[in-house]
Amino acid sequence: MTFLQKLRLLDMRALFFFLFVSCSIMSFAADITITPDSSLADAVRKAREMRRLGQATEVTIHLSEGTYYLYEPLRLRPEDSGLTIEGEHAVISGGMRITGWKRQGKLLVADVPDFNGRPIDFRQLWVNELKAVRARDVSDFEQMARIRMYDKKNKVLWIPKKAVEKVLKAPYLEMVLHEMWCTSNLRIKSLSVHGDSVAVRFHDPEAKLQFEHPWPSPMTPDTGHPSPFYLTNAKELLDEPGEWYHDVRAHKLYYMPWEEARSKKQEAGGKRQEAIVPVLETLVECVGTAEHPVRNITFKGITFSHTTWMRPSMKGHVPLQAGMYLTEAYKLRPQIDRPNNHKLDNQGWLGRADAAVELRYAENVSFEQCRFERLGGSGLDYVEGCRGGSVTRCTFTDIAMNGLVVGSFSPEGLETHLPYQPTDIREICTGQTVEQSEFYDVTNEDWGCVAIAAGYVSGINISHNTIHDVSYTGISLGWGWNRDLVCMKDNRVHANLIYNYAQHMYDCAGIYTLGNQPGTIISENVVRDIATPSYVHDPNHWFYLYTDEGSSNITLRDNWTPSEKFLKNANGPGNVWENNGPQVSDDIKQRAGAVRY
Repeated sequence: MTFLQKLRLLDMRALFFFLFVSCSIMSFAADITITPDSSLADAVRKAREMRRLGQATEVTIHLSEGTYYLYEPLRLRPEDSGLTIEGEHAVISGGMRITGWKRQGKLLVADVPDFNGRPIDFRQLWVNELKAVRARDVSDFEQMARIRMYDKKNKVLWIPKKAVEKVLKAPYLEMVLHEMWCTSNLRIKSLSVHGDSVAVRFHDPEAKLQFEHPWPSPMTPDTGHPSPFYLTNAKELLDEPGEWYHDVRAHKLYYMPWEEARSKKQEAGGKRQEAIVPVLETLVECVGTAEHPVRNITFKGITFSHTTWMRPSMKGHVPLQAGMYLTEAYKLRPQIDRPNNHKLDNQGWLGRADAAVELRYAENVSFEQCRFERLGGSGLDYVEGCRGGSVTRCTFTDIAMNGLVVGSFSPEGLETHLPYQPTDIREICTGQTVEQSEFYDVTNEDWGCVAIAAGYVSGINISHNTIHDVSYTGISLGWGWNRDLVCMKDNRVHANLIYNYAQHMYDCAGIYTLGNQPGTIISENVVRDIATPSYVHDPNHWFYLYTDEGSSNITLRDNWTPSEKFLKNANGPGNVWENNGPQVSDDIKQRAGAVRY
């Protein structure tokens, strides 16, 4: 064989090797397509096995248009790393359809069947994709009654008799009590009439928590702004179109249609109300470990819908802040001396509400053009041990609690005012990006929640989001109420547009911070148009920017606000305020918010 022939043979072998490698690489990407009558969990297992057997390194599960109803959360584990789940017009739902409606006067009544072999209870109902109202005593919150006396010693709340005349015998009545920057959900144990007033007692554990925890507290008449409240969850309160009541004992659902004429016409035409009740609290769980995290999961174009959160129905809900509920709390006498901080007058330990999607020990788990809507807990939660991951061009709406939650808000065993600096830094959520997304009509049940709640986080980037029509604060960054050095650092809140916030609560801001956060920069945001509910505890106690207790080493620069209504409360050192207010340039003002595509 001549030298030229040998060279040609080598070239051919090289070509065949290149084609073989190229084909091999191409074959390592696989696709699975399923329809709503298929099992999403089975598709995830199939993808897992394809990777295990070397048939693919990356798998995309395509969801055809429709609703994928779950009977338990979809769990993604480290073995599912490298998975993409996408589907335009695909909904992952934790709901159950209610059918068989019958007319009973002005009401529609339906039997509530068992789910997965058990009776169910729920706190939300959606009819024709609109959230119905759990029957309550007021349709206009401006008309809420006010408390008369708050007896901590005897654990009794006194209210006007007129407020409860219709519901004195209601078995599962609840009170939602407004308390400065939070609301408490309290299950009523008894109502005792004394002249024109009524003594209200609550079930435990919330009764103990409610009367022992000092902050936040309800306002009494002597303050000039006594706390408002409303009553809910009684059939006797079912008197407005759009309201509903679930008789959990009789397994009956009662609903008063929004438009009576339309409902009758639909019935005559054989059409039914499209009603869905939530049966799950969480839809998707990504759960790894510090040593073996879940890696490189992407959700594209998915809608996550129809969840509930049942703790308030079983144990009440007494939050400290941002929806983080107290498990124990009480006042300290004498106060604790804290070096480098002011004295502390209370102790508190916290729990965390469930979210539709929860991530624990996950790396680069991302969401693109997804929707989080019609949810009874929080939306998306990077709970602990998460590194990287992005939320891009997503929509968060019709959510009962927080829209997006990231990082620790004190572990359950750590008193919440103590600094959090874990030995194993893998616990800390770091490097998440939240951008080009919209948050509105979130916090619509727990008014003390926020659109974006970031606790003990590091290197988070919250930029170019639009936040509006929320009950309390827009973005809350940090935790701990102390200025000690903790795990927070290098966070960025940039070019967000926040307006129509504080729909129900004050002591708030468009952007709010806590704790020592070296290297954190809050820049070029636009905050404007605060709501003005009449029933807040202090009508002047609201702000555009608010650095609260322990806030340290934070730079606030070039943020546009209509005026310099800012608060710097018990701050630590190192904060820099530079060019914030109405004088900020129009260019910065125009760039804030999500970019429209």
